[in-house]
Formats: sequence, structure tokens, C-alpha cells
Amino acid sequence: MELELVKKLIKKHTLGHTAVVSQVEQSDRYYAVKNDIMLQKAKPKDLNEAQQQGDTFNPMHQADNRIAYSFYPLLVDQKTAYMFTAPPVFDVKDDTLNTIILDALGDAYEKKCKDLCVKATNGGIAWVHYWMDDVEGFQWATMPASEVIPIWNNRINIKLEGVLRVYADIDEAGDNITVYEYWNDKEVQAFSLRTGEILDTLAPYTAFTMIDPSGANMNVDTIPHDMGRVPFIPFANNASHTSDLVRIKSLIDTYDTTYSGFLNDLEDVQEVIYVLTNYGGENLAEFLDGMKKYKAIQMDSSGPDDRSGISTLTIDIPIEARKEMLAITRKAIFDMGQGVDPQQQGLDGTSGEAMKFLYTLLELKAGMMETEFQLAFNELVRAICRAHGNEHVTITQTWTRTSVKNDSDLVAMCSQSMGVVSQRTILSHHPFVENVNEELEQLKEEAETNSNNMYDDWKSDHTHDSMNEHDENEDNQ
Repeated sequence: MELELVKKLIKKHTLGHTAVVSQVEQSDRYYAVKNDIMLQKAKPKDLNEAQQQGDTFNPMHQADNRIAYSFYPLLVDQKTAYMFTAPPVFDVKDDTLNTIILDALGDAYEKKCKDLCVKATNGGIAWVHYWMDDVEGFQWATMPASEVIPIWNNRINIKLEGVLRVYADIDEAGDNITVYEYWNDKEVQAFSLRTGEILDTLAPYTAFTMIDPSGANMNVDTIPHDMGRVPFIPFANNASHTSDLVRIKSLIDTYDTTYSGFLNDLEDVQEVIYVLTNYGGENLAEFLDGMKKYKAIQMDSSGPDDRSGISTLTIDIPIEARKEMLAITRKAIFDMGQGVDPQQQGLDGTSGEAMKFLYTLLELKAGMMETEFQLAFNELVRAICRAHGNEHVTITQTWTRTSVKNDSDLVAMCSQSMGVVSQRTILSHHPFVENVNEELEQLKEEAETNSNNMYDDWKSDHTHDSMNEHDENEDNQ
């Protein structure tokens, strides 16, 4: 693509991408438990500092604790573990092709699935980029939404026509630059812009290395690919491409503020402020020394109506109101965040069906993501098959949830299902069975061993009976 067209493309699509980058940064910050309360300005320590900062100084409220609660990472990790501790399994009804897919997904498949879930949850969408490596073959990697700017068509049947990949780098001169890679269905071009410069200074950037016919390496700004389409796949968090943080951020901030304020009041209330009227001493040090030594102080009186004396100021803390507020806010966080509160009580002896009810909201949230991820995984599997010359396949996905279950109920259900459903189906739902095929082989071996033992016992008994009969015939003769 011509340089001027690329400039127009970048100018058009980077404006809306700013909000995406801001959302990802905010969600990542909350995932790292760096909530907004940690960014608040510190309270002034004295009157002079308050005047310099243009703030007010309140000697009654000097404690400045900032407690950030990790509700958001808990909810994100809950969903990630619930959906991808056992990642989806794919079947294309071809054992050879299934093996190829399994090899292409690689040993890091489980980790990449979890990374995709976290990145999609934080950014509203995550991306997979795939390519063919001359040595390793089919490769794929996960990318956050902040690094990928999609270029969609405007038709009813929306299609990805291109991708701008944006990332920071350092050029050969040691200058900080921003690299723009433009990907389409045939090639990728790289352009760079020095940090702080305007878009008009955008120039081609030799970001890729190719081998020329003589076998030497050469750096180029454009390189073709044979993927047949734009090699990027969107993995959306939900249909609206929004982060999970949007629903609960204000509730988390409320909890942090209430709890931190409660802690500040507890710390401030331990400090007693003395109010002295017509104190007869020279300074406060003398007053404190007199209180310590003599348990008394000297006051100056001007007459019978004089109010000279000492009193104290303390802070009243509305404890019950704050406890109720924290409890209500915590419940709202898990309700609006569609998670499972680990502090829920009364689970002892709960039946399997009742325990499923605890996961209702989490299952609802997971189902919304699964719907989006199924389309994306289908595209990834077809990309693997296409790279091996077989694109037209029918894909079956099997998803497994990981949750707390009542094993005794499951074992009882499996026992009651004997003779009603197949042995394979029963084993696939039995809590003690991890691999159904291995368990079936083990059962087959045990059955053969038991059969042989029964035959040996029968043979031994039959031989013994024959010998007894032979002995009896000899005695009769």
C-alpha cells in the first residue's frame, strides 16, 4: 500500500483506538490491584504544606491509608479457571488431522487459552496472530487489544479486511519509535514514526528479514505471506466487546473508599486532642510534662464566670452503618460481576444440584464468552488445516467446566445408570476417571485377567475331580 494511503488509514482508525488502549490500561491496572484509590493525592502533613498545595488541613483527620481490594482479579481468575483449566478439545473426524491440530496448538495451548481469557476480559477483545515458520511450522501467539487495530468492512456480513499492529520499538540510531505493521490477506508492510513527531514523518521501516537468492540475509519493509487471509483472529469477551471491569468498577471504588476511610477513622480516634483555655504555662511541652509528672496542670482564672480548663476532642465512628455498607457493596460486586463469593456459608452437605446453583451467574458470564470463543477457535483450527492443505472440515468442540462438585452424588448417579447408558458415557462423567480411553483399556485388561483366573480355577477343579474319579475306578477293580 502506498505511503499516503497508510497515513490516511492510521489517522482514521487510531482515533477510536485511544479509548480501547485506555480501557485496557485501566483494566490491567485493576487486575494488578492498583485501584484508583492508590492514585489519590496524599493528605498534607501540616498547614504549610496544605497552603502550598492549595488544600485544607484538618488536624482531626491525619491518617491516610489506601487499601485496594483485589475483587477484580479474583473474578477474572475465577472465570479463567472455570473455563480453561480444562481447555476445549477439537475433533474433525480425522485421526491424522486431529494429531496435526494437537501438534500445532502446542504444549503451551492451555496457557495461551488462559492468556486469551484474561486479555479478552480486560480489553473486551483479544487477538491471535498466526504464521508459518520455516523450521517450527504453524505458529500462533496471543495479543492484547491495545496492540491491534482492526479494519472491518462496512457490509452487513462484517469481514476483517486488514489489521494495523502498533507497538513501541527502538531503531538502529537508538531513538524511540512507534512501529505500524499493516497486514492484509497477501503481505505485511512496516512503517515507523519517531516518538513525538507528527504523522507526516511516517516512513517505511525495515522490520523484517528475508533470504535473497544468494542465501544472504537482507532487511526489508514488506514481506509476503501465504495464509490466504488476514492472519489475525478476534476473541471477543462478549457481543458488545466490553471489559468485565465496566460493570463493577464503581462498586470496587466504593468498597475501597469505605474500608480505607474506616481504617483512617480508627487510627485517628486513637489520638486525643486537648483543648486548653487560659492555660497558665509557657508552652505545650510544659503542659505535657505536668500531665505526666503531677497528673495536674495550672490554669489561670479571671473570675467566677471564667471557663478556664481542659477538654478533649474525639471522633465518633458510625461502625454499624459502615459494616452494613461494606456487606452490601461486597454482595453487589459478586452479583454484578457474575461471580461466586468465596465467603458464602452453609455449603456443608450441599447436594450437587444446589451447588450448581452457586455457579449460575458465573456460568452465564462464561457462556457469553464461550459463544464468541467458539467462532474464533473454529477459525484457528481451520487455519491450521488450511496450512496443511485441508480447509473444508467439520469441527466439533468439547468444553469442560471446572467447579466444586459433590462427588458422592456423581458416583451414585453413575452406579444407577449402569445398563441404561453406555459404559463410555458413564466413565466420562465419573469423578475418578480422567482419561476414558485409558480406563476402558484398564477395564478390558482386568476382565481378561479375571476370565483367565476363572478358567484356571475351573480347570484346576475339573482336573481334581477327574483324578478322584480315576482313583475310585482303580479301587473298584
